[in-house]
Amino acid sequence: MSEIFGSDAFSPKEIAARVEEVGVTKAHLPFLSMLMLSILAGAFIGLGALYFVIVKSDPTLGFAVRQILGGAVFSLGLILVVVAGAELFTGNNLLAMAWADGKISTLDVLRNWAIVCCGNFIGAAGLALLVYLSRHADMNHGAIAQEYLTIAAAKAAMPFWTAFFKGVMCNVLVCMAVWMAFAGRSVVDKVVAIIFPISAFVAAGFEHSVANMYFFPLAMLLQGDGATAGAITWTGFFSNMLPVIMGNIIGGSVLVGLVYHIIYRRASLPK
Repeated sequence: MSEIFGSDAFSPKEIAARVEEVGVTKAHLPFLSMLMLSILAGAFIGLGALYFVIVKSDPTLGFAVRQILGGAVFSLGLILVVVAGAELFTGNNLLAMAWADGKISTLDVLRNWAIVCCGNFIGAAGLALLVYLSRHADMNHGAIAQEYLTIAAAKAAMPFWTAFFKGVMCNVLVCMAVWMAFAGRSVVDKVVAIIFPISAFVAAGFEHSVANMYFFPLAMLLQGDGATAGAITWTGFFSNMLPVIMGNIIGGSVLVGLVYHIIYRRASLPK
């Protein structure tokens, strides 16, 4: 198998073993390390979202250009997570592989997801506050601020099942990006593996729970300045987060993690 894929990349079977091994390590991180790394990941994804909004707010670009270019620059978030090191809730849905092999418990998985999700929110919301105080959103004559408000209002108004399935599709692509990054041996390898799946989910308008942890707080802060695009509230935030998180878990844990477990790891388990 390794000869087919060449010496410069890990084969899918090798990736499965690496994802499982890393999953065990992630599940057993000390609380403070896990929390701090997850705060970083929330901020990193927020930086990708910030980059995306700069492109998205430019009315001189066509729809497809804004979506695809915006998705490409959003990839900065996962590149920072993978290369610099951080704990991201959506990527950690791949812990399902180590769980399916019996190497970590259900409690280990839920502990990791709960801590990392909370840390991601702290990092994303903290970045939103810093961005707000920097007056970044005043750029382009306030078009960036209006774009944040438009994005958040659309997410808050999204029907439950639409948000759920957008969350599913998002994390299929995010976890495939993480999966393929495990194949790389260099930073360039990892960056190339990440860009296309991430830009695809953003261009398609799918829902990423951690990105939304940045969009909503910043939009609410901007709304307080008198900008208008419909009322954006914490109720709208939680009505979006519940189905999106559920969808992210199904997309990443079941449609990627457990599928690859069945393909590559189940046969290797002791009888």
